[in-house]
Amino acid sequence: MTEKTNMNRRSFLKRTALGGGAVAGTLAAPAVLAQAPIVLKMQTSWGAGNIWQEMAQDYADRVDQMSGGRLKIDLLPAGAVVGAFQVLDAVNDGVLDAAHSVPVYWYGKNKAASLFGTGPVFGGSATTMLSWFYEGGGKALYDELTRDIMGLDVDGYMGFPMFAQPFGWFKQEVNTVADLQGFKYRTVGLAADLLQSMGMAVAQLPGGEIVPAMERGVIDAFEFNNPSSDKDFGAHDVAKNYYLSSYHQASESFEFLFNKLTMEDLPDDLRAIVKYGVEAVSTANTAKAMRRYSADLKWLQEEAGVTVRRTSKEILAAQIQAWDKLIPVLEEDPFMKKCLDSQRAWVEQVTYYEIMNAPDYALAYDHYFPGKLAL
Repeated sequence: MTEKTNMNRRSFLKRTALGGGAVAGTLAAPAVLAQAPIVLKMQTSWGAGNIWQEMAQDYADRVDQMSGGRLKIDLLPAGAVVGAFQVLDAVNDGVLDAAHSVPVYWYGKNKAASLFGTGPVFGGSATTMLSWFYEGGGKALYDELTRDIMGLDVDGYMGFPMFAQPFGWFKQEVNTVADLQGFKYRTVGLAADLLQSMGMAVAQLPGGEIVPAMERGVIDAFEFNNPSSDKDFGAHDVAKNYYLSSYHQASESFEFLFNKLTMEDLPDDLRAIVKYGVEAVSTANTAKAMRRYSADLKWLQEEAGVTVRRTSKEILAAQIQAWDKLIPVLEEDPFMKKCLDSQRAWVEQVTYYEIMNAPDYALAYDHYFPGKLAL
């Protein structure tokens, strides 16, 4: 985007926020209050029927309500303006004001993107790593990557600590590392590097392309993220073995991405609503995910004939060993080493407390609901 385009855009936003520039000064106060709202165009990386599009709409609704209707978000699904993997460029260029996505979707531009949600698992959960973003220096490192290293005019925030992603959908049982050899498997980001090193052939595809790729034989196993999205995709129509629990993507959150110039041009109170609305919807998204993911997992088992299993300890151990081999390669890049050092220090401190303080929830669950857990 040229400097002239940036200035035109900034001037337009300022005129909108002030109710039309000089003309606004001649209007009575009630007329100024009745001015048209500022509208931000936000596109997601999700299809219109995906639960994540609904979660993004929850954010838009909160911004509308908290701003008293002064700021509205025109929310669009993947493909409405650009493809699911192209939202970063569109926000940077001002084609979009905002995007709802995940950093791993721009992993192809810089592998360090994957460290903000889909990197090595040192023992911390997605909640641990979301806390790192806000309290452990992660936001500053994210800004260093996007602004200083990549030269982008973007401002990003994380919200909704996702539950660890299932290992995924297979047409047959996979219990050992040997069983994985040669599988054509869909994942994204550093998980692709990880699982390729374990003998799988990996394709990185947007969510909407997964099931068609399975039907055409382009892939023969895949993961996306959660039971609700998988159900919406029709995963159960192309595979019947669903493996929960994995270290390949266990600490991801949504990325709420904004054009930096757009953010600067917003009035202070609206900019705060845009920023802290992410925190508000993070709680709402978590509650919705707990209800919907668990209900849809039950449906997949009881109505769709899916066999749900936990990934074997052999495969989980092999994933950790594969991370051990991949991490030194990643750390050849100075920024990635700085980022990983920061994450390790955070996890060592915080997760020690989390694990030492947490009672054995599985023990209590098995006591009150005996026989349900496959431990």
